[in-house]
Amino acid sequence: MAAAEAAVVSSSSLETDPAPETAESAETAATTAATTAATAAAMAVAAAARTGCEARVLKAALATKLLSLSGVFAVHKPKGPTSAELLNRLKEKLLAEAGMPSPEWTKRKKQTLKIGHGGTLDSAARGVLVVGIGRGTKMLTSMLSGSKRYIAIGELGKATDTLDSTGKVTEEKPYDKITQEDIEGILQKFTGTIMQVPPLYSALKKDGQRLSTLMKRGEVVEAKPARPVTVYSISLQNFQPPFFTLDVECGGGFYIRSLVSDIGKELSSCANVLELTRTKQGPFTLEEHALPEDKWTIDDVAQSLEHCSSLLPAELTLKKSKPEESNEQVLSCEYMTLNETKGKDDVNKTF
Repeated sequence: MAAAEAAVVSSSSLETDPAPETAESAETAATTAATTAATAAAMAVAAAARTGCEARVLKAALATKLLSLSGVFAVHKPKGPTSAELLNRLKEKLLAEAGMPSPEWTKRKKQTLKIGHGGTLDSAARGVLVVGIGRGTKMLTSMLSGSKRYIAIGELGKATDTLDSTGKVTEEKPYDKITQEDIEGILQKFTGTIMQVPPLYSALKKDGQRLSTLMKRGEVVEAKPARPVTVYSISLQNFQPPFFTLDVECGGGFYIRSLVSDIGKELSSCANVLELTRTKQGPFTLEEHALPEDKWTIDDVAQSLEHCSSLLPAELTLKKSKPEESNEQVLSCEYMTLNETKGKDDVNKTF
């Protein structure tokens, strides 16, 4: 019996003795886990701080690069937005990429991002839109004096108040007797220096307001007097009645909508522009130089400026900025709403 009790006691001791050691191990493990968690949290905070610092440094570098850009390049304008709206969209994307504006920028001397376009392209049209950035905005007027090239699809038999397909039909006339030879035969009348009446729906201004704005308000607007414009070349590319396609190279201040309307009248009918694409402005072509919207980044614009600088006459080439000039540009930008300034040559600038 004594041996049995001793065995029971011995067995009981084997079962209960490890308990204090297990509790101590659990406490140690908990402390270690807490320490590890605290360390991990501290490391995460430090990493986040480093990441945030690196992000700010990156944004600062991008801001410096953006504010140092100067020159002229081209973008691809799609149908829909006005030239001014597209320019504003471009500016907003570049500023957002550089993290501007933000509270940091207002703590130092403000800098201005200057960007503008030279030559309005109708909202219903697509194609090359020449853009100046930085000191390149001063080059836009000279760019307007160069030639422009368009592919226009006209529609015979219908006249509209805007002279294109976006307007209300104001007149309809037969066109079934018009032949390809008829169109080709009159094109010479629209070559060289000719007199042209600008459309009522246009960016031209009266008393500081666009004619198109006044027309949309229902105000009575008188047509501007005919003015001399230049057509360097014009050819008929296709004719499938009632549609005809023209390839036109012209000078500044020329309206393709007026040309198509005048051609319709010359053919004893009427016509309006169905589609319009500007394929070239000065040395910039749609295929080679116009940046699509997915390429509207600071790096892509910088590369385009470098590429396009070789297209410009030597007298228009911008001198490179001195290195020290960009040291303090990074932390400042004054962001204002789009402000168009129209000169006699139809140059738009936004600041």
